[in-house]
Parts: sequence; structure tokens; C-alpha cells
Amino acid sequence: MKVHGALRVPGDKSISHRALMLAALGDGTSRITGILESADVASTAEVLRRLGAAIPPLAPDITVDGVGLRGLRAPTDVLDCGNSGTTTRLMAGIVAALPISARFIGDASLSRRPMRRVAKPLATMGARFDLPEHGGLPMTVHGGALKDTIWRSEIASAQVKGAILLAGVVGGVRVTLDEPAPTRDHTERMLGARGVNIATRGTRIDLAPAHRCIAALDTEVPGDPSSAAFFAALAALADGGTLTLDEVCVNETRTGFLETLGRMGANVTFARDRMSGGEWISPVVVRPAPLRGVRVAAEIVPSMIDELPLLACVATRAEGETVITGAAELRVKESDRIAAVVENLRAIGADASELEDGMRIVGAHEPLRGTIKTYGDHRLAMSFGVLGALPGNDIRIDDPDCVTVSYPSFWSDLTRVARP
Repeated sequence: MKVHGALRVPGDKSISHRALMLAALGDGTSRITGILESADVASTAEVLRRLGAAIPPLAPDITVDGVGLRGLRAPTDVLDCGNSGTTTRLMAGIVAALPISARFIGDASLSRRPMRRVAKPLATMGARFDLPEHGGLPMTVHGGALKDTIWRSEIASAQVKGAILLAGVVGGVRVTLDEPAPTRDHTERMLGARGVNIATRGTRIDLAPAHRCIAALDTEVPGDPSSAAFFAALAALADGGTLTLDEVCVNETRTGFLETLGRMGANVTFARDRMSGGEWISPVVVRPAPLRGVRVAAEIVPSMIDELPLLACVATRAEGETVITGAAELRVKESDRIAAVVENLRAIGADASELEDGMRIVGAHEPLRGTIKTYGDHRLAMSFGVLGALPGNDIRIDDPDCVTVSYPSFWSDLTRVARP
């Protein structure tokens, strides 16, 4: 199999969520181009509508008239976040700073995911929460006047960090936040681009009390590096050719997978020479090469947390052993991604084992065959879909439609790129 040509993957999911939220909170009209049209982003759009924001149907080019920092109103119905943890946690931060109450619900997978990690710091700031015993959804947030906060997070989570920062901005309070390791920093970059006084030094973030408004700003949503990763992996494993992934976000907190693929031996190139809205954007060019096993430790995990299932799949075709550690967070994603990845790798004939906080995979070249249990997890479906596209493998996905939460056109793009 050879890879051919160029591909523009859909817009970045993290930036799309935040672009909608900040446009709704902005003072004036914001234009958003390239937004990801997926189920998760649609959940954010619908939650904002239920809070009174005029969000149009998702499309490649939309405009949003902001209601201002304090303009959202109490919903008349529950806020259904679907499968989206980003929607739930970031919107909880916004609601926490407003004089309203809102009940958040989600699908079965989201309802099991941990919400105390976001409720705890927001409660310290002054909000109140009603949570079930298991600490997931449904969750009711009672917002109100917040107070200045110093928070040292025990969890490296961009969603928790974003919730605290958005609460601080909407609530007009000072926030000092320390995280145990750097995480994706789209919230900080996008707030700074809109005139918010925010400063980052290492793992410490200082947010000064916001003015009465934040500026409306047009946003160009670049290609999602987590989506681009699937095709970078495919190109690295191909028999030949060159694949160019156009207009990809290459924010330093998001390129851990591309850098790790390079360490494994693949020819991966990109540059940081164009910036839009505080985000670096670049073509990513990938050429195949023999791959070798690699060790991935805690310090790089936050920059590739969503790509670790894919890395495990790539490792089955690499020479030698790949060991991933410091990734216990995978156990509380849309599925227990450590258990699910290892279970599925074994089911198709790969040599894989669980670690408490990661995985061990030994590469080989025998064909892989079997059916993948996705557990409704989009990243599992796409990761094993890449393996299934390789010649000699015969891999079936039990729920291919689950990719719609982040990449509705994944299967058609895969067919187009992976030609004999």
C-alpha cells in the first residue's frame, strides 16, 4: 500500500469547542471558519443555545453574536452534553460563575466519567454542586459570586484547567493555577488573543480579573492534530509515497505523537512559521520508514493523550518493544483505553499487556485478524481502522459509526488515502 497526495483533516475539536464558547461570551460578532462539524461540537452548540446564545447550525463558515460575559441565562431544560467531556467540564466552569443553576446530563459513557475533579476547584471558588455517589453525571451546578483562587491541581487535565480559567474570566476574579505537567493550552492562547490578561510561566498560570467584556474575534480553526495523527501513522506504515496533511495545528502541547513517530524512525516534518489566533499552523509531511519500538513516559503523555491508543497500534508493526507509562488517565476516557486497547490487540493476534498506568507492546510482522470491540469509543475505532487498512490485515470494527463524535468523514478519507 502506498499513500498519495494531500489531505485536510477536519477542524481541531478542542479549538472548535472553545471558539463557540468564547464567541458566545464575546462583546460583538465573531466569525468562525473551519469549525469541526461533529457530534461533540454539536453538543457544545446546543448547550450554549439552551443557555440563551444564538448559535447557528454548524457549517464551514459561521458567525456568532455574543451575549457578553454575563449574558447567558438559566436554562429551561437539562443541558445534554452527549458524549462530550469537554462540553461538560468547560461549560460547568462558565455556569459556576453565573447566578443560575443548570443540570448536566450525557450518554452512558460520559455519565461514568469523573466530574469531581472539576467540581472540587469550582466549589473552592464558590459554586455548589450536586453529584451522584459515583461522581459522574447527572451533575447540577449552582453558580454565583466567585472569589479569587489559588489552585494546585493534582491532575494534568486541560479540561479542568479550562473550567477554572473560564470561571475566573466570567466571574471576574483572580486565578493562580499550578498543574503537575503542561497540558494543551488552547484556553490560555484563545483568552490572551481576546485581550484577557493571562500569563503562563512553566506550569503556573496567572489570570487577572477580566474587564466587563472580552473582545469578539474571528477564529480560523486549524486541522486537528489528533485526527491528522491517524493518517500520519498510516503514511509511516505504508510501503511508499508521501502524504501531506494540510493546515494542521502544531501547537507545542499537541505534537507529542508526531514527535514520537519521528523517534520511532518515520520521516515527519512540519514548521512553526505561521500563527493564527495564537495557534501555530503548518503542513505536516510524512514519508514511510522502518519503525522501531519506543518508550513513552509521563512527561510527554499530556501532549499525546488522545493518540496513545493509536501509538499502541503502530507499535504492533514496529521492531522491538514499546512501553507506555504515566498514562493512568486513559482509564477514565470514553472507555478504559488501557484495558480496551490491550484486549483488542490480543484479540487480533498482537503481543500486548496491561500496566497499571500504561501498556507494553512487542512488534511483529504477522498479519492481524479479528473483530474490534470499540465500546463506543471513537479513538479505538479509528486507531484499529488504521491497522485494518494495511495489506495482509483483516480487521473488522464492531461500531464504525462511533467516529461521528470527532471525525464523521474518517472512513471515506481513509479509503481515499490508503490506495493499493
